[in-house]
Amino acid sequence: MFAASQIYLDHAMSFHTYLPDRGVIAVTGDDSTGFLQGIVSNDVEKVTETNAGYGAFLTPQGKYLYDFFMARDGDAILVDTERARIDTFIKRLAMYKLRAKVQLEDVSDQYDVAVVFGNDAIDTAGLDSTPGMGRPVDVGCIYVDPRLADAGVRAMQRKGSFDLATLGSEAVAYADYDQHRIGLGLPDGSRDLVVEKSVLLENGFDELNGVDWGKGCYMGQEVTARTKHRGLVKKRLMPVDIDGPAPEPGTPIMADDREAGEMRSSCGTVGLAVIKLDYVNDAITLNAGDARLAPRKPSWATY
Repeated sequence: MFAASQIYLDHAMSFHTYLPDRGVIAVTGDDSTGFLQGIVSNDVEKVTETNAGYGAFLTPQGKYLYDFFMARDGDAILVDTERARIDTFIKRLAMYKLRAKVQLEDVSDQYDVAVVFGNDAIDTAGLDSTPGMGRPVDVGCIYVDPRLADAGVRAMQRKGSFDLATLGSEAVAYADYDQHRIGLGLPDGSRDLVVEKSVLLENGFDELNGVDWGKGCYMGQEVTARTKHRGLVKKRLMPVDIDGPAPEPGTPIMADDREAGEMRSSCGTVGLAVIKLDYVNDAITLNAGDARLAPRKPSWATY
């Protein structure tokens, strides 16, 4: 079976869709870079008008709270994150402001978040295949997905001010992008990561450029580093092909009578699941609910 992601990458064209479930926080003020630098998993000093970043905000115990993309639009750092959780994210961030000269504003009503994906997406956007490479536009910013170039180009643009079709792409439904994302093995916030439980390295943040190992301290840094250096990752989020009705998120994945993992998001016949690595073997049959699952190692994964 072809991965859904490959279907779009094999087309000699590109596609675009808006992401209505995404919101935008504008972080401004003299201390905005230093403020974020001390609490998130990636190096905010590397976020410029020509380079975007991806990262996470963790508990002190190194467990997932929020993930997000960061890009610059003039003096502001724009944070693209889950819209439904944006109020709680701002409240969490505000707890660490202290005397820092920082303003945090929900500007979701001012910006659209969109994605252009497919074989020609990066070329038509005037970029190259370096993850995170971006450029400002008059009404926002566009950049190669910092996690993986195959994911396409993301955009944060002033509402109604820029027609993505001018990049030579065809409009498609959100579900088309969701299938593409899942086929590549990319998590989508709390749909795939369990708040206050998930560990970054079990979900690809190392290989997907979500952690900077040289930046110094941030919230949850010690636990994240120990997980890497002691080889403590025993399960991973990965794509699965689904034969049967798609299991609901949270459905246990079974290998006979042994629990091998847990289902996450799905779209059509592809999904994401957290599976113990001991059970990722063609000789082992995995089932979730009434479906049979066939796990696939993503091209970018190193396990």
